[in-house]
Order: sequence, then structure tokens, then C-alpha cells
Amino acid sequence: MDSIEQTTDVLVIGAGMAGLIAAAELQRSGRSVRVLDKGRGVGGRLASRRIEGATFDHGAPGFTAIHPWFATEVVQARLNGTVTPWTTGSTASLSDLRALRGTPSMSAVPKQLSRGLDLQLETTVTDLRVHADRWLATTASGHTFASKSVVLTAPVPQALALLNAGGIGLSLELRSRLDAIEYERCLTVMAVLEGPSRIPSPGGVILSDGPIASVSDNQAKGISTQPAVTLHATPAFSLEHWDHDRLESGRILLAAAADWLGAGIRTFQVHGWRYCQPRNRDTEPCVLVSPVPPLALAGDAFGGGGVEGAALSGRAAAQAILALEAGSQRA
Repeated sequence: MDSIEQTTDVLVIGAGMAGLIAAAELQRSGRSVRVLDKGRGVGGRLASRRIEGATFDHGAPGFTAIHPWFATEVVQARLNGTVTPWTTGSTASLSDLRALRGTPSMSAVPKQLSRGLDLQLETTVTDLRVHADRWLATTASGHTFASKSVVLTAPVPQALALLNAGGIGLSLELRSRLDAIEYERCLTVMAVLEGPSRIPSPGGVILSDGPIASVSDNQAKGISTQPAVTLHATPAFSLEHWDHDRLESGRILLAAAADWLGAGIRTFQVHGWRYCQPRNRDTEPCVLVSPVPPLALAGDAFGGGGVEGAALSGRAAAQAILALEAGSQRA
């Protein structure tokens, strides 16, 4: 067996919104928590990028804060100073683009939430297995992390692959529920323009026809000092063109958005989100895979979805782990 790193109370796999919230809630309850993520940064689709001096939000453009706990405990308390309204006026026109955004960009939200957490990035978990009364997570680099409990927030197909690799069996009912969750893909174009776009204030439009689902002006939004537009393709276009040349797909999308751009294109990049958002979700805010030792699944595939739904799912997973611990102590 590989050498085992120091055992923690909880191992959280995935540093997106669900994982960061779960980790913070568990740590605040006095548990030792380690967070592993395969990426170079935290946040998942709460992502920003700089291209030739321009700044882009190229994942989730914004989010809501409707649930009282999320609005108060997260947005007002923990994210104080890193969240701002997308527009100071009426947000009715932004009902589909979401009314809040990170400042100076969306990546500020997960960075703020990750402060004080034991976080290990660029760490790819290849399997999860049970040894005695512990979970063991093996990584691609050959390290093994041990924990009493696990919160797994990877996209459901990736989560199932980790469980399968570790020989973790699921009931037929649970396997059917999880197999039913499917994800839409999204090709995203980030274009630096030679001048201001024609996207109307406050800088975002949802489209109903053609290959583009939404366009947003990062300069009008307040995150870029230079004209910079993000295009999100429709799920149908993204799936059809997923294996095509990305630059050619980007040119097709930019041509379709010409009326909104209104200026020449200095340069552009294309990013593909394989697990952009669930096409269908499980109705429960989290799913308990194993009560002993505890393992809970969380993320935007559970409950309400979106950034806020992922946060609520992470909180529910943390509460489920704590409840199981409390029950075992009483037994």
C-alpha cells in the first residue's frame, strides 16, 4: 500500500462552490479538513481569465442569493467585499444571467471562500476505497490520503468512476438515480475587441435563436478595462462541435455574434466546459453513498442547481456528515 498522508476527519474532493462550502462548514464545526482538486486554481466554473490585458468571466457569469442562509452567511458575511450587484438598477433583465457577480471578477469568490482551508491543488484522485474504518483516496502521483469521512463534489460521472475504481458498490436504486444525471457541454469564446461592443447595458443578453446561448460584455460588467466579450454556445452547438477544431468553432460563433460585437476582434480564445451544467438534477440537496464510513455526494447536480444551489448542496453534505458522526457517538 502507498504511504498514507496524515489522516484527517474529512476529505473534500473538488474545490468548486460545493466543496469549498462543505469544507468551511466542517472546519467551523471543529473538524480537520483537507481539500483536493485536480485544477491549478479553485472555483471550477467560477472562473476568470486574462488575455492581453483584458479580463473575462468565462464560466458562470453571475449568481443569485435567494436563500436566507446563502444571502446572509455567505454573500454578506464571508464574501463581504468580493461580491457586487451586476447592475445598480433593476435586475429584472438579468433574471437569467444572475444579479450578482464577483469583484474584481468571478474567481474572487472561490478565492475568498478558500481562505484558511487546507487546500492541495493539481492533485488528481484516481480511486476511493475503504480500508478498515477509513476512506483512502489514491492520487495520480501515487500518494494516498486517509480520512474518516468524504465529501465528493466532482461531476457525477467522474464521482462514479472514482467509486468504481475503488470497488465501492451502490444499490440498484442509487445507481439508477446517479446514472440518470446528464450534463450539457458548453464552448465558450473569449474575444478581445478593438472597441466597445453593442451589447446593451448592463452588459448581458440571453439569446433564443442560433448557436449562441448568451453574450456578455466584461467591460460593461465592470471587470475588464478593455473591451472584452464572452460568448457561451448553446448545448446543441457545443455537443456538435466538441471534437472539431476549437478555433474554427470560435470563428463560427463570433460570426454569429457580429451584430452584438460591433467592433473588430483583436484576438480570441476558446474554452470547453465538458460538465457545464446538469441537464437534469437529483431532487435531494446531497446524496449519502455510505453511512459507515460516511461519504456524501454534493454539487450543482443536486437540489436547486447553479452557484447558489451548489453552495446549499455543500452545506447539506456537511450537515449530513456531522449528523452521522453525532449518531455514531450516541450509539
